[in-house]
Amino acid sequence: MNRIIVGIDEAGRGPLAGRVYAAAVILKDIKIEGLNDSKKLSEIKREKLYDNIIKNCIAYSIAFATQEEIDEINILQASMLAMRRTLDTMQEEYNYILVDGNKFPFTNKAGEAIVKGDTKIEEIMAASILAKVSRDRYMVDMHLLYPEYEFNIHKGYPTKTHRQCIETYGVCEIHRKTFKGVKEHLV
Repeated sequence: MNRIIVGIDEAGRGPLAGRVYAAAVILKDIKIEGLNDSKKLSEIKREKLYDNIIKNCIAYSIAFATQEEIDEINILQASMLAMRRTLDTMQEEYNYILVDGNKFPFTNKAGEAIVKGDTKIEEIMAASILAKVSRDRYMVDMHLLYPEYEFNIHKGYPTKTHRQCIETYGVCEIHRKTFKGVKEHLV
């Protein structure tokens, strides 16, 4: 039996605001040039690869866990939840799951977690890019609702600018209330 691999990765564990995203990808037997860990690619390259991956994969799925879920169950569990959700909507058959990291979020499914899988396995690299671009696009949308926080620039990560915005404006609806750097500003 041929092994049909689905690669899964997440994006957005470190930010102080917004959802955590995950993506799952089943690739065709064609090479997609430029695949890499999304963190090692420029935003322009990620955007181009996003479209190329979607056009040239067998199937993909993108899911997320909300900031409320992150606060309720913690960021690790929310990341695992988002990863499980990607397979809930996967339309294609697969028989082996490769997940970036050191935790395998599935029970009763064949597969494994691979540390630094987003630098080694093309399916995971592709998932990394889809998750990162999806999350970044969501944060740009959130900038339209909360322009004073400049989410379009820092995407919710704990930059100096973002910390200054929290200091000045307080916490908004999409901030992760249990995160250090946010919970200190709750009233």
